[in-house]
Amino acid sequence: MQAILADPDASPIPENEKALLRLVKKAATVSSTMVHADLDAARAAGWTDEALYDALTVVSLFRFYNTWCDSNGVHAMPEESNRKSGKRIAGGSYSLE
Repeated sequence: MQAILADPDASPIPENEKALLRLVKKAATVSSTMVHADLDAARAAGWTDEALYDALTVVSLFRFYNTWCDSNGVHAMPEESNRKSGKRIAGGSYSLE
């Protein structure tokens, strides 16, 4: 994981995953510069339009959520709250009840 975070292109992951990471990084950081060739490169690496749609949707939603939270002063939950939430969700429920 550290190698991927440090330099995805030099990391020991498959080439198709590197292509996807390049695409989603561009979408997350400089989306206004996206061109058809960006998608074509990911498709050439074996990604389907459906997979690209899903990946770009996830990146876009997280970008939105992060911007919204930062802009509204929402702070991260304390570690203990994250643990409790994780246990509740792992048990099959998003409900607090």
